[in-house]
Amino acid sequence: MSALTESDVTHDPAVIGAADRVVFPGVGAIRDCMAEIKRLRCDQLLKSALADGHKPVLAICVGMQALLSRSEENGGVETLGIIPGDVRFFGQDLKDPEGNRLKVPHMGWNEVSQKVKHPLWADIEDRARFYFVHSYWASPVSEEVVAGTFDYGLEGCAALAKDNLFGVQFHPEKSHRAGLQLLHNFLMWNGTC
Repeated sequence: MSALTESDVTHDPAVIGAADRVVFPGVGAIRDCMAEIKRLRCDQLLKSALADGHKPVLAICVGMQALLSRSEENGGVETLGIIPGDVRFFGQDLKDPEGNRLKVPHMGWNEVSQKVKHPLWADIEDRARFYFVHSYWASPVSEEVVAGTFDYGLEGCAALAKDNLFGVQFHPEKSHRAGLQLLHNFLMWNGTC
């Protein structure tokens, strides 16, 4: 596996169309993220890659949140609607089961419970720890797309899986061995389950 170069990061339709697989990252506030996605027409590029049906697509953090229908962030923002559901704010009074206040954003290591057998979970133990940084969490309409969950005052969606799409709320690139294994599995995945 070689390191990514600047030329590997693109929104060029020809390059994405020719790619073997696509990573859909996201950083920052959803309003600004969605504005850039639409300005660069990455929404159409992503939908085209998913329509291929076999090209593996990995969405990370805000990239995963952008897949849903709507986010509560920034007063409410319409997102891509690829996965029906909402992105919700943790709230100001989030508490653990003992009643202790939890900090928002949820920032740090948390266990991920695997909910489905999936090629991206290969050689990653159930309840492995991954690194999270988020104040909002994905709440898909269908439980069938939930591939993994976290517990942080509530059980939230840590990973989504549908056809040739896998999305994660956590940052695999910051998640030590489990994150590197997930990225390796993505490079080996043929886009089917």
